[in-house]
Amino acid sequence: MFERTLGRFRSLIRSGDYLLSIHALEEMAGDDILTEDVVNVILTGRIAERQIDRATRERKYVLTGKDLAGNPVGLVAKIGAAGKALVITVYREEES
Repeated sequence: MFERTLGRFRSLIRSGDYLLSIHALEEMAGDDILTEDVVNVILTGRIAERQIDRATRERKYVLTGKDLAGNPVGLVAKIGAAGKALVITVYREEES
């Protein structure tokens, strides 16, 4: 459903045009998630849903996938004004 957007995220990740927010870095540290895990989620995962901020009308995307150890990880990201992928938050998903 969001193939074009996912392709854009993946292209930005491959070219190194991405940023991790301070919040994402804090959550990653708390959940023992590495930058490489975040990259893996974007390169191999899927977009689960799109969210639209009511105030700014900005689009954010919830991505789900696996870390390098195969554990489920979720994240919220957007394409920022500078054209870079911005990872807003990262979290461990519950095993199903």
